[in-house]
Amino acid sequence: MTPLPLLIGGERVATTQTQDVRNPYDGTRLARFCVAEPEEIGRALDAAEKAFVITRRQPAFERAGILQRAAGLIRAHCADLAELVMAEAGKPITLAESEVARCIQTFEFAAAEVLTQSGSTGVNLAASAVGRDYEGYVHRFPLGIILAISPFNFPINLVAHKLAPAIATGNTVLLKPSPRTPSVALRLVELLLEAGMAPGQVNVLQFDPALVPQVLADPRVRMLSFTGSAAVGWKLKTQAAKQKVALELGGNAAAIVHADADWRKAIPTLAAGAFNYAGQACISLQRLYVERPIFEAFKAAFLAHVRTSVKHGNPVERDVVVGPMIDPGARDRVLAWTDEALKAGAKLLTDLRVGKDDTVIPAIVLDGLPAGVKMSCEEIFGPVIALEPYDSFEDALAQVNGSAYGLQAGVFTQDLGRIYQAFRELEVGAVMINQGPTFRPENLPYGGVKDSGHGREGLRYAMEDMTEPRALVINLG
Repeated sequence: MTPLPLLIGGERVATTQTQDVRNPYDGTRLARFCVAEPEEIGRALDAAEKAFVITRRQPAFERAGILQRAAGLIRAHCADLAELVMAEAGKPITLAESEVARCIQTFEFAAAEVLTQSGSTGVNLAASAVGRDYEGYVHRFPLGIILAISPFNFPINLVAHKLAPAIATGNTVLLKPSPRTPSVALRLVELLLEAGMAPGQVNVLQFDPALVPQVLADPRVRMLSFTGSAAVGWKLKTQAAKQKVALELGGNAAAIVHADADWRKAIPTLAAGAFNYAGQACISLQRLYVERPIFEAFKAAFLAHVRTSVKHGNPVERDVVVGPMIDPGARDRVLAWTDEALKAGAKLLTDLRVGKDDTVIPAIVLDGLPAGVKMSCEEIFGPVIALEPYDSFEDALAQVNGSAYGLQAGVFTQDLGRIYQAFRELEVGAVMINQGPTFRPENLPYGGVKDSGHGREGLRYAMEDMTEPRALVINLG
């Protein structure tokens, strides 16, 4: 098995140190990948610096053309890419196909943003006496080299959300994809090169996370874009003293279902938000607050839907929505947190039978979750949801806010006053009305508050983060 190489300056580079990639469902070895040492990291920085001389001067139509051609190539290879996502990430095949489709949109939206941006904007310097006979303009310029670190759970689209805006703005990238899902990221960058991207604009490396501070210490690295756990992200922010930083971190997503909502219609959406891909998304629905008058009826209907429609098992099967946990450690954590909640007084409403060698955990629904247990305040990142009744809408809002995280939240109601009340008061990056918190269009500003992150993704917003304004003042006198 030939190891997957590094990609530096458009060339495939082999190293002697390698690691295995295994299928999360059955443990079989899928691939090996090369691991970079400081020498290769230095070469990649040199390649990115060299490429930036070209990319910073690319006109808009050239950048848009690369992005448009990339979207077309991804579309042409969508079946193979989805198979890679399924195999390495353990993502059910229908969800893997959906992720690849989203990746295509990400590049298409980026191309559109390049072509619709206005370029320089005028500043009315004559608004003050000192600016008389002066003209002022502001233009945004690319930063330079971006260190992009992406996670396993969306191994192609979250990579795209870093690379597409970087290409759109003329930046260059050192990409460190998750070591659990390296193949699809490497394949994506190869397609970008085929689309006409400058060699060295994106360099793909796996390396020891302990070397990240060394990379951030290089003055040529102008930005860190990180998606992953809150603990790692906030630590990296302290190490990126001179860089711009964008962090997309964890969540403990919640939804509110008020009695005036069409709650029966909402159940499939809410179940999908909790259990798709075994809950391994930072906006997976973990806490569900239901107004007390409908709580028992809602709970019965929700459980009936879980029993009949939320299948767990082999991700290759098209009706499976709960596939394997990414590794045994993740499985053990979910089971331990669930056991803690049950011992503290929560009630288990679903059948939970997991063998010691099983990689798949069936959907878990809890009732009466006590405050203070890990499940109530941390991110479980697994197929678990807790149902709770509430008596007043204000109390539900307070319970949603009673978390260190604030990424997205869903609110189901037909009352316009409550909709705006939720929008004003919920401490999250986005409020979804009559939709679950897992809803994410590619062009929406995406990010959180509190421990959930810093900055925003979504093409236009990421492009702004990846550029800096520069003013031009002309003396006409």
